[in-house]
Amino acid sequence: MAKRSAGLLMYRGSGPRLELLLVHPGGPFWARKDQGAWSIPKGEYEQGEDSLSVAKREFEEELGSPPPPGKFLELGEIVQPSRKVITAFAVEGDFEPTRLTSIHFEMEWPPKSGRKQSFPEVDRAAWCTPAEAREKIQPGQAPFIDRLVEQLQSRRAAAR
Repeated sequence: MAKRSAGLLMYRGSGPRLELLLVHPGGPFWARKDQGAWSIPKGEYEQGEDSLSVAKREFEEELGSPPPPGKFLELGEIVQPSRKVITAFAVEGDFEPTRLTSIHFEMEWPPKSGRKQSFPEVDRAAWCTPAEAREKIQPGQAPFIDRLVEQLQSRRAAAR
């Protein structure tokens, strides 16, 4: 069975002022990577768990702050090359990246050293325009950006 992840793409502003919150994975493998390394806050879940609840939980674990209350927009699913299925939602809100307090994970580092080190799951968060986000995000997650922009444009057009 394919692994599943659920995530939450926070946004603020609209039109030309739209910004998206992305996170940079922590740990030594990602330390020197930038373009194509960022992600939406997300995490794996088991069959039977509610994907929106998981997305909210993972947002809080990775950023140290619960997601804001509000209307959660469904951004659908994307199947990664690894066959992992990512389900994403979006919510309007604000977050101060300097307040990031991610949970940590342990791994042997350096490899084969026998020493365990602790690293944050997320070491940075940043607000990006949709164009910047498309460059920074892991390529397999880029469709979530386009889906959010399309939904926001449709909502704005319907409100006119």
